[in-house]
Order: sequence, then C-alpha cells, then structure tokens
Amino acid sequence: MIVSWNWLKEYVDLDMPLDELTDRLTMSGLNLEEVEPLDGDHAIDLEVTSNRPDCLGHIGVAREIGTLYRKPIRIPAAEVPTAATKTSELTSVDIECTDLCPQYVARIIRGVKIGPSPDWLKERLEAIGVAPVNNVVDVTNFVLMECGQPLHAFDFDKLEGGRIVVRRARKGEKIVAIDHKEYELPEETCVIADSDNPVAIGGVMGGASTEIEDGTVNVLVEVANFQPLSVHHTARMLKLQSPSSYRFERGVDVQQLDWASRRCCELILQTAGGELLDEPVIAGGIPDWNPEPITLRFHQVSRILGIDVPPEECISILERLQLEQVGEATDESAAFVPPPWRRDLTREIDLIEEVARIHGYDQIPEDRAIPVVAATASLQDRVSEKVRQVLTAAGFCEAMTMSFITEPMAGMFTPHPDAAQLEVTPAAGEYGSLLRQTLVPSLLVCRRDNERNGNLNAELYEMARVFLAANPDDPATQPRRLAFVSGRSFAEMRGIVDAIATRLDRDAKITLKPSDIPQFVDGRGAELYLNGKACGWMGELDRDGALKDLKLREAVTAVELDMQVLTEAADLFPTLRPLPQYPAVSRDLNFILDEDVTWERLEEVVREAGGEHLESVRFVEQYRGKHIPAGKKSYVLSVSYRADDRTLTGDEVDAAQQQVIQACEQKLSAALR
Repeated sequence: MIVSWNWLKEYVDLDMPLDELTDRLTMSGLNLEEVEPLDGDHAIDLEVTSNRPDCLGHIGVAREIGTLYRKPIRIPAAEVPTAATKTSELTSVDIECTDLCPQYVARIIRGVKIGPSPDWLKERLEAIGVAPVNNVVDVTNFVLMECGQPLHAFDFDKLEGGRIVVRRARKGEKIVAIDHKEYELPEETCVIADSDNPVAIGGVMGGASTEIEDGTVNVLVEVANFQPLSVHHTARMLKLQSPSSYRFERGVDVQQLDWASRRCCELILQTAGGELLDEPVIAGGIPDWNPEPITLRFHQVSRILGIDVPPEECISILERLQLEQVGEATDESAAFVPPPWRRDLTREIDLIEEVARIHGYDQIPEDRAIPVVAATASLQDRVSEKVRQVLTAAGFCEAMTMSFITEPMAGMFTPHPDAAQLEVTPAAGEYGSLLRQTLVPSLLVCRRDNERNGNLNAELYEMARVFLAANPDDPATQPRRLAFVSGRSFAEMRGIVDAIATRLDRDAKITLKPSDIPQFVDGRGAELYLNGKACGWMGELDRDGALKDLKLREAVTAVELDMQVLTEAADLFPTLRPLPQYPAVSRDLNFILDEDVTWERLEEVVREAGGEHLESVRFVEQYRGKHIPAGKKSYVLSVSYRADDRTLTGDEVDAAQQQVIQACEQKLSAALR
C-alpha cells in the first residue's frame, strides 16, 4: 500500500520526522518497504498484512498514526446537498445472488461535465502511482485510496433500461472490460448487468460499454460489498487483478458503504458539477454492527507477553484504537467491542496482540525468560513415527505430494468407485482440480518422474489425508492414509505390512482377502485386515491398463493402509514376556487342496487342530503344475510347536501333527503329498 505524506496530513497532524514515523509504523505491524522522495512529497510503501484491510487506504493508516502518537483523526463529513428528485424514480437495483453480493448502494448525479481533474486531485493520485483519467474516474480512484472501499461510476445513459441487476453470468456471456480486452465469463461469476447485458465484473473491473467518457452527462455511482471468495475465484479464473479485487478479497467495511458513496458524490459535485438525486437506492440493506464483546483478562497480557503492562495502559491503547469499552472495568478484566473496520478482532488473544504492538514490541526484552511446557507427542504422532522407522529401515523414502490431482491421475487407482469425486475451482494450476481419494496415484507419478531422471525403482511412501466427501466434521470423510510403492514382489511387500503391524502391536495379525480393485493384476490384489478389521489393500498394479499412459519401466506393487485403524490397534507399551526357555520343534506339511481353498482358511483349520503347544503357522510356498491335478494346488507350510515348561518329545509333536492332518483331510478334503 503506497501512501502520500502530504495526503496523510489531511487526516492527522504529522509533526514528527518521516524516519521516526516509518520506524514506529514498522514496529506496530505496517512494515516499511520503501520511501520514494517526490517533488514536495514522499511516497511511503507499506506492507499491509491480509488481516488488516482497513489499512489499505489513507484513513486507515492515519488511524494507526493517531493511535501511536495519541493524535486526533479528521474524517471528512461527506455531507452533500441533494435535488428533490429521488434516485428510485430513475433507477432500481435488483440483487439475484445475495450470496455473492449482499449489499449494493447506487446514487445518481445528473448534469456532470467531464474534463481534467483539478491539480490537487492529480497530485494526490500521481504521488501514489495512479494515472489521472478524468474528473469523475479520478474521484472514484481517490476515494478508493482514501478509505479502501472500491467504487465504480457508470455512464447512466448507456445502461439499458436504466436499471442495475446483480446476478450470475449466463453461459457463453462475454464482456469487454475497461482495459478493452474481451473476457468470457464463467457461469459462477458475479456480474453487474443492465436489462440486457453485463456491464461490469463484480468486484473486479467495469465494462467498456458504460465507462465514463467526454460525452457523459449522467453518472450512476456504485458502492457495493462483494463476497471475498467469489472475487478471488473470478480474478484468478480471468487472470484479471485490480486494486478493487485486491481489497474485496480481504473484505471491506460494510458500515462504510454509505459514507464512501456520499464522499464520492461530494467530490464529483466539486470537480464535475451537476446535481445529486435524493435518497440512494440500497439493495440488501446495511446490517447493524453488534459483535459480541471480547473480554481481556489483564493477567493474560503479562503471561503471554512476558512483561507487565498496567491495566490502565491496556484500556488506553484499546480505546485509542477506537474499541468501545462495555460496562465497567474491574481489577481483573475489561470487555470491549471492536469498531466495524476491525473485523479481525474476535478473541482475547487479538486484543493482547493489539496491546503488544501499540505498547511496542521493542519494550519486550530479548532475554526475557518465557515459561514453556514440554509437549507430549500424541498417539497418532507416535504411531506415525513407528511407521516411518519401519519403512526407512526397509529402504523407503518419504514423499510429500499435493492433495490435488488431475482426472487422468484419478483413474489410475480407484479403491472408492462409489464415492463422488470432489472438485475445487479454480484448479490448482498444473496440479489439477480434484481432491484425491487415494495416495497411490501421486506416488506413481513420483515414481515415473524418478524413472525419467535415471533413478530406477524409487521406493516411496507418504502419510496424508484423502478426501471422500465434503464433510470435515466427520473424520471418516477425510481419513489419514499411509501408502507406499515399490518394485518388490507381492510377498516382500506383505512382509513389510506385517513388520509395520507387529511394530505397533506384537500380537497383530494381518489377513488377506481377494480384492476387486480393477487396477490390480488379476489374482495379485488383496484387501488387508488387521485383527479382523479392514485396514487397506495391496497388490501388483497392471501397467498395461489404467497405468499405460504413465509408461512405467518396471513392475510396481502398491500398498495403502488406514492410519486410524493402525492407531486404534497400537499397543506401544507392551508388558514384558519372558524369553522361551525351551526349544521349538518345527514340522513341514505339503497339502494338495481344491483351488478355492484360501491360505487363510487352511491356517485357521491348522490353528484350531494344533493344540495348546502350537506356536506358529508359516506359509512357505504355493505350487500349481506338473503332478498336481487340474483344479488343485499345493500349499507348503511350516508348523512350529513349543512348551513353556519342557522340551516337547517327538511323540507329542507327531501326535499334534496327526491331529492337524486329520482336520485338514476332514474339513478341507486335503491330501498330504
């Protein structure tokens, strides 16, 4: 925000040196970027943070100076004489999209004479880098830079039907803006229209068809409030930024709309003549300013800032900032209501920040001891760290990717085919406009990029949220996931899943069921269950299917797990178990089974029949082919037995083995090879 030294003097007395003023403004939050000397003036470039739109005008900066130096502020009264004719007799304003434009104020001035602006007006605008155009346009720019409220002036005689309609753009509508470029308007764009066509892009820029020209006689002055997010989207989609859009994106002071309208009309009458019609047309209504009082507890000031600021000084600072005290202050606290231009003040901590910056950050000693309390890592953080340790030890690198994906990426892996794809507008550039429902596509693109740069078999993992529905209050709609990809085999990746599970809970049990996710190679995809609860999926991806356009050089296996399920199953502080004192005895079995018998079912039968000394059942291999009948397969498994109080005899182990064999023969029609 560039302000003029001479212009500021209209609102506050500047009897301090320029260098001192800029230092005080910097220490209070308006950081000095540059001071440019001018002929008899200085242009002061200040950095204004996004929460302080009130300082995007000279009056707002003057208020800051008045607060810092305890000086009164002079605000123009903007009192204007009016004609007998009412504005509503000549025009009307209809708002069809109150969600995009809640308030609109229109005034009409008849009989203006367009010409060059007076020297004082030109000097004010040129000092801050705004080129003069004509007296009416220059007045709208002057008021914009004076109070931060954008305005626009229409040639009233060029408005079809003599009326204003605020609505959404219709499909295919175009407009030539005052920069004389044509823009096709997206359907969600807020436009200002007459009876037939758009005449301005709401909150961004006016149209060339109704701009003020030498022949203009009657002027309609617009002052409105446009929804910040709508203006932001419109400006980005059209790639059309303006001083008006910059301010609307940060929010304007609604209580100032009528004053800005009157101030603009006052200056137009002074510089261009004419007569102002009586009573503006106000659509939407100006709401009352009745915020909830904010209580400031004085002991919190010293606790947060680390220095003592007397209660009287706290109250004085806030009152100089034009906060209104509610009720009587006590020794412990006082309550305040912020002025309408300070909508960023909503909490006690906001008031403490105001006290700190006006009292002076330089008053806080650099070596002041600040009480701190050691933070305790949450269960989610501890589980995440354990997962990172396992994957890092296994040779994986952590990736951090965007939450946005493109449509082709969304089709690479579809574990949630029934969930509606969420889309944001405008798109996040090359990253796309869809919110991802899985982390796998992002990791696959990273793996592809690594391959193209000569880094083959990039083994990557990521922990982040995915988005299944637009309901942030329901954690299930935005679950946190873990995904990792590698060129390793299905069995090796299954081993890493087991390692993660047992690192979190030594008794954790991972089971698998066939998956119907279409991007897996047929027969090489599985749903994962942790202690019987669904926790994700894994499998080898089909490079000739949905991943064909990626042109991956190597096979890739992907795993995706639900971090919430892992966290719920975590037992990070298990009780001690004594080490086994006696050796285990292992036996291998090789069964021929029907094709539809799964490993999970075989393991279940073996564990049920193995008896009290059965310690573990481990998969060894699966075989189909020579010497195996059609429709059959062979499973080789290793069964381990151990007793806590003695070494098992061969007869005991053989008896247990025989029970296992009989159970498999009876329940699974298994044949021992």
